[in-house]
Amino acid sequence: MSKKEDKLPPKEIKKTVTEESKDALDNFKEKANEIKDVAAEKAAEFKEDASKAFETAKEKINETFSDENMDKIKEKLSSYSDEAKEKVSEFAEDAEEMYEDVKEKATEFASEAAENLADLAEDAKEEIDEATKKTKNFFQRLFGK
Repeated sequence: MSKKEDKLPPKEIKKTVTEESKDALDNFKEKANEIKDVAAEKAAEFKEDASKAFETAKEKINETFSDENMDKIKEKLSSYSDEAKEKVSEFAEDAEEMYEDVKEKATEFASEAAENLADLAEDAKEEIDEATKKTKNFFQRLFGK
């Protein structure tokens, strides 16, 4: 906490720390969403590039091989294309799982932060109450009242 926050009442300290935690959590979630979006975009680009590459390869093979061999080659390309699509799908699923994990961790972090903030506020209140009593007692003894 900053020196400015040391002078704030416990409610304000709790409010400030809670707001900072919420901001940090929001930033964390935003970054996780950005990572998810970039991963999905890259997966889509990869899928598109793979499709284009396979289409180009099919054209070249058609030019090079006879009809008899072409049927065998088409089967192989289709198999490779299906495998590439499957890999892209797996990659997208992995990216989604990673996003869910990040989201879950962020939620856990927020819950723990909230629990710790409540404890901190309670401790601060107790310390302030104790300091108030000691100060009052000191002045009563000092002035004999």
